[in-house]
Amino acid sequence: MVSTPTTQHPSDGHECLIRAGTVLTGFRQDDPPNGLSDAAILVRGGLIAEIGPADELVRRHPSLPVHGDDGMIALPGFVNGHHHFGITPLMAGVPFAPLEFWLPRFRAMRGVGPRLDTLYSAIEMLESGTTTVHNIQSGLVGTPDDWAATTGAILGAYGEIGMRVSYSFMMRDRNVLSYEDDARVLDALPADLRDWIAPQLAPASVPTRDYMDFFEAMRTRHAGDDRIRMSLAPANLHWCSDESLQLIFETARKHGASIHMHLLETERQARFAETRHGHTAIEHLAALGCLGPELTLGHANWATEDDLDRLGDCGCIACHNASSGLRLGSGIAPVNRMRARGIPVALGIDQSNIADDRDMTVEMKLVWALHRETGLFNDRPDAAAVLAMATENGARSTGFGGVTGRLDPGLQADIVLMRRADIERPFVSPRTPLTETILHRATKSAIDQVFVAGRKVVADGRVTGIDRDAVMREIADILSAPETPKEERDWEMVNALLPHLERFMRTTGVVTEHRPYRYNALHPANG
Repeated sequence: MVSTPTTQHPSDGHECLIRAGTVLTGFRQDDPPNGLSDAAILVRGGLIAEIGPADELVRRHPSLPVHGDDGMIALPGFVNGHHHFGITPLMAGVPFAPLEFWLPRFRAMRGVGPRLDTLYSAIEMLESGTTTVHNIQSGLVGTPDDWAATTGAILGAYGEIGMRVSYSFMMRDRNVLSYEDDARVLDALPADLRDWIAPQLAPASVPTRDYMDFFEAMRTRHAGDDRIRMSLAPANLHWCSDESLQLIFETARKHGASIHMHLLETERQARFAETRHGHTAIEHLAALGCLGPELTLGHANWATEDDLDRLGDCGCIACHNASSGLRLGSGIAPVNRMRARGIPVALGIDQSNIADDRDMTVEMKLVWALHRETGLFNDRPDAAAVLAMATENGARSTGFGGVTGRLDPGLQADIVLMRRADIERPFVSPRTPLTETILHRATKSAIDQVFVAGRKVVADGRVTGIDRDAVMREIADILSAPETPKEERDWEMVNALLPHLERFMRTTGVVTEHRPYRYNALHPANG
């Protein structure tokens, strides 16, 4: 039995017991591979107060409500380390394309408002066991009052449904449309397209200091809520000037905040650094003093071997977005080479996974399969390693390291209960490690209950904090309404803009013959 003193959360004073036939406390090499049998978790003030034999804890606390039973498997809640918004581009009529020609089409997408949009993806995440998310708002528009309204609506929605969130907003101060100065792109456009798109580039002209002031104000406002972390998100190297990056890192380090930066997602992004700076993007960040343990790199698909050595030395985290890299043809992160250097790898579902939703049980299966590689003796992640990416490593990336990500006394009681019979039907040998069974056989249909800070937020596989059916109906009503004249014009403008961007992209010097992912070939020259 393990126990430790706990501090009661001022807003979460209830106590309960969560019972399971097996409790998986975490997925480190020294964790029991098959968990603790016939155990219960005592929750007090939102924290795990004690884990021990179920019968003993029930006997000692006869008046406490008991959730779960001996047919359940308890494990830490999953962490989605990289998320943007709810209504997926596919749902909104945006076809898949390489990233550079995919993002501009977002400007014609119909929205449902930040609250509904957030609730939609939060429903998908919670019902598939994800209790913590890093919500990277794609950008703030309008005045600081508008920024605050958007941020408040998003954080309010997560609070409403009961989810833990790290929140950031992407910042760009250059090259929004391409890998060159936006003025050059605008000059090459017909007048009607220029007049349509130019006002939408206004957020890039906001001084980074204004964004830092807003971040600090939001951090102060939400300092009393231990289910919220305010983080910073410089958008990418080609989107951020050196001066902007240095100010963002200075601010983050001043406050002990996490930074999540998209980097090396596509081969073009790697080429940008090489052609503009004469070295890799990672080398450029190092020269600016912008590498450190507070930094998570989203994607990092095109990191070189020397880049990986630097990342291993500086303590950075990588957030692997496997579905995104495959669906957009962006690339595959070198996860095995990252792990060999001790680089912590978290998992992100990004916009949506291979099934166009936010189900981490699906994403983990893809990650495991994607990094098998073909050697007889090469190291490859086993099920426990992938589960660690989706729990403890994700918690660290999102600013909740040492707060959640494991089931240990003193940590937040973010817990998933899965029905073991559903996972093992009709039979799984006891010789099969439980972590392998969970990774390969568990789907969200096996998830019975989910707890965040000890509060039940999913029961019988459905969220409890909101009327999910009413949310779905409201979203359907908005999205199915006929297009307005403005929306029709936005689609016309986007479709007219793309050929110009495609022509301009060829002149930037970042487009070369693509390098294949990895095709089987015996001769190295053809590999």
